[in-house]
Amino acid sequence: MKNNLNMVCDVETGICGEAEEGELEMIDFNQPEKSINLYYVTDPICSHCWAIEPTLRRFVEQYGDYFNVHTVMGGLLEKWHDGPIDPANGIYKPADVAGHWREVGEHSRMPIDGTLMIDNPVHSSYPPSRVFKIIQKNYNDKQAFEYLRRAREALFAFNQNISDRSVMIDIVNKLGFDGEAIVNEAEQPIGTELLNEDFAQVRKLGARGFPTIIMVNEENKGVKIVGGRPFEYYVDGLKQVLNLEEVQPKQQPSLSTLLEKVKLLFSKEIEEMYDLEQSDVHQFIEKELSPDQYEQQEILGESYFTTTK
Repeated sequence: MKNNLNMVCDVETGICGEAEEGELEMIDFNQPEKSINLYYVTDPICSHCWAIEPTLRRFVEQYGDYFNVHTVMGGLLEKWHDGPIDPANGIYKPADVAGHWREVGEHSRMPIDGTLMIDNPVHSSYPPSRVFKIIQKNYNDKQAFEYLRRAREALFAFNQNISDRSVMIDIVNKLGFDGEAIVNEAEQPIGTELLNEDFAQVRKLGARGFPTIIMVNEENKGVKIVGGRPFEYYVDGLKQVLNLEEVQPKQQPSLSTLLEKVKLLFSKEIEEMYDLEQSDVHQFIEKELSPDQYEQQEILGESYFTTTK
């Protein structure tokens, strides 16, 4: 063997050999400065917000180093009354919601049952919104957003009334917090005060529908994206607000890392994250995960995957 100290083992190929000659290489480990604030105006019972979860998750995972996320509660439904709630979508009473939700679920492939709104309707989106605000106050934005995700799973896919006190307590308990204590606090004046602060923020932002995503730069200029859009639309919005020709995405997390973090993924979310066709999902999962890492189930014709850890 030659007496050559310039040897290297390639981490990808596993082959060891002589390293390529070259100049010293400078490497920049600095993360992009988070000069952008992203405001996500939403509501726990917003079906179109549920529909954009696959796209929004990928956008935050790959480009989140460029911005700080602020989730703002918009107050979609204070209470039902005799007049129209959403006449544009033909919604005058709770039962009218069921068909609309089902259409959104079928179109987006983020499953929505919706029959709850006939049998045991959500009477207001304010109670779960107040719980979100208390978790955000007592813990952090990340934990509050996880609560929001779990609440939407419970409502849309698993047909649970997330305005019901016992359901809210159960969701919070499963996050590892004291559900009764948090729901009790949310029912105090502080819950309403915090929620009203969000409503004031929504008015300041000029958001009139859900979902609305607003990205604002240091010069207080930004872009507003209303409704569900393709992934590239959000990336283009980020470029525009940064005034850059290109932005550098992070590599998508491995499926095992993602599933361990979020606990439950629908097929559509995996397809969006990894640029897959629906027909390729099962083969991808078998390649990325060992059988003891996940369980597969089906609801409303859609597959979903949960972690066994």
